[in-house]
Amino acid sequence: MQLFNQTYLFDIDLNCVMIVGMFIDSLCVFLPVQDCFSIGMDISTENNESPILDAESNKQRRKKSIVWEYFTIETVGADCTRACCKQCKKSFAYITGSKLAGTSHLKRHIVLGICPVSRRNQEKNQSTPHLPGLKSNGAASVTDPRRKRYRTTPVFPVLPFNQDIGNHELAKMIILHEYPLNIVEHHGFIDFVRTLQPKFNIASVDSIEMDCLGVYLSEKQRLLNLICGIPGQVSLTLDLRTTDETIGYVFLRGHFVDVDWRLQRRILSVIMVPFADSEVAFNHAVKRCLNDWGLDSKLFTLTFDESFANITVRENLRGLLSIRNPLVLNGQLLIGSCYARVLASLAQDALGSMRETIKKVRESVKYVKTSELIGEKFIELKQQLQVPSMKSLTIDNQTKWNTTYHMLVAALELKEVFSCLDTSDPNYNETPTTDDWKQLETLCTYLKLLFEAANVLITTPHPTANVFFHDVWKIQFELTHGSLSNDPFVSTLIKPLKEKFDQYWKKTNLVLAIAAVMDPRFKMKLVDFSFSRTYGNDAENWIRIVEEGVHELFLEYVVESLPPPTFMEDANELVTKTELVEEGETLFSSYDGLLDFEVYLSEITGNQHMKSELDQYLEEPVLPRVQEFDVLGWWKLNMSKYPTLSKMASDVLSIPVSTVAPDSVFDTVSKKMDSYSASLRPVTVEALICVKDWIRYGSSVQCRSSEISTAIVKMENR
Repeated sequence: MQLFNQTYLFDIDLNCVMIVGMFIDSLCVFLPVQDCFSIGMDISTENNESPILDAESNKQRRKKSIVWEYFTIETVGADCTRACCKQCKKSFAYITGSKLAGTSHLKRHIVLGICPVSRRNQEKNQSTPHLPGLKSNGAASVTDPRRKRYRTTPVFPVLPFNQDIGNHELAKMIILHEYPLNIVEHHGFIDFVRTLQPKFNIASVDSIEMDCLGVYLSEKQRLLNLICGIPGQVSLTLDLRTTDETIGYVFLRGHFVDVDWRLQRRILSVIMVPFADSEVAFNHAVKRCLNDWGLDSKLFTLTFDESFANITVRENLRGLLSIRNPLVLNGQLLIGSCYARVLASLAQDALGSMRETIKKVRESVKYVKTSELIGEKFIELKQQLQVPSMKSLTIDNQTKWNTTYHMLVAALELKEVFSCLDTSDPNYNETPTTDDWKQLETLCTYLKLLFEAANVLITTPHPTANVFFHDVWKIQFELTHGSLSNDPFVSTLIKPLKEKFDQYWKKTNLVLAIAAVMDPRFKMKLVDFSFSRTYGNDAENWIRIVEEGVHELFLEYVVESLPPPTFMEDANELVTKTELVEEGETLFSSYDGLLDFEVYLSEITGNQHMKSELDQYLEEPVLPRVQEFDVLGWWKLNMSKYPTLSKMASDVLSIPVSTVAPDSVFDTVSKKMDSYSASLRPVTVEALICVKDWIRYGSSVQCRSSEISTAIVKMENR
């Protein structure tokens, strides 16, 4: 029985060792070298000294533990032996009767600095106290006799305590998890940190704010280097969040293709605008973002949500885009509607038209889900009716329209069970009628169309613009046919949706069609197919608009790629080198005025027997349509074949269609800034939001002790 007890206790020790081993790595930032050493050694050495019940044999056996270099054994009584520290002379329990206290508490007294004499020595030497018989790395010396050891914990890297690294990690933790800056004043947090590392000096709120700004400046410089090196241009999305005090914060996110042909998206600026309803507020925000990031000549498109912009604001933004990028189709690439919010608006309108019927379903689901007894009865009825549905009922979150859609779909598959429950349970009186279920089926048919379109923004990582044309066209096509239905319910439901979506289709079909043309699986073929089904006899006119738009945009890239004329300074006047006129020659004989045109023409056609890159690309057969296709990877491989067209493709394919983050695609209400963030200084709000986004979406925010920014943070009130 005694042997069983010893084995049982030893198993518990092993489990403890495993748990401690998993936790050590997270403590290395705060723990000094000697602390890491002590954690890794305590259990293994203690297990070497198995309990010996006979007190006399304990006295006589050879002492293997290294702590006996620091302690002596003193006999206090017949059944009591204590260990005495050689340095501070403090006495500790060791053997009392048949009970052996072990040596772990003795090691802690020396290594953790509990012993005042040992602590003073450590402060003088700034190193781990020398333990005889051990190397500096904690391993046993080869000259020592071999001892049986139970190595149950992995070997962890030993990091010396560093206050700066600790401050940097603390700032990152606050940024990543959106903790308040005053967490450094919370007593629970202070006690926890001091337990891990008493030497760690917890910063004040002002100091931790400076550390967060330091992380922001360091990572902003890395992102600036990335953007400065891209070969193409940057498209911006503009979103607005307000506070309870109606102060606005403009979120500007950049979308671009990097040098490795990967689509990147980053929040570049978060700018406070005291008067969000001002006609020039957004223009000022865009200008500041362009200046901060050096994008004056790199702005390609601008996408925003018209729900918070009137006609004047839209025209101001269009004018700004035309000035910053006058070549790109005269500002036609201003996208005034957020795709996700358009879909959410359509879904809300559709759900709102059947509000009372949906309420019946919601109450029915609540009736089943909120009672365990009724839930069991519902499952029993489902089994008796042999309903094959595998969906489970869930109560929807009315701020996310996709949850209402899922609730309706699950309820429709279980409508027979609800009908049976209505006849067997006198307390249940919310069941929809047969006509209600039929109308809900029609509603879910169109909601499915919207759901699948919106789901692309979530399930596809970094979707390029070419994937949206077909989904947008499909919605337009189905809504057009639904509005002409002979069923009064269908036509009444769909007509308002079709009228609203027509506005979006009118503004975006050119941009999305050009993006589809840049997909070698589609080119103009998908545009021909889609428009012929939508417009019938008028399809040729719409197809020609897309063809002309693609060619016009390509010609602008050709002109941009032309080498600039070379000038030289002579007598404070600039003249073209090729235009220098020799004495006796006429100006016309030296330069005929059409040299630039000839270069331009040669760039477009090469020669009489060669076609432009665009024509060659369009005339080649389309690629087979496969499930997994990397369109940016294809252009990367064909960059040498289409040097100019590939630049155009990288810019067009990076055009964003949605202004919201993936986690907000299905939102039915606009997000607001919380009261805590609104109370911070604008520069701090921008730093906290931007750095978190850069970490989440793969910025090179990797903490290295040698890379901690030493930049001086200039505090500004913006």
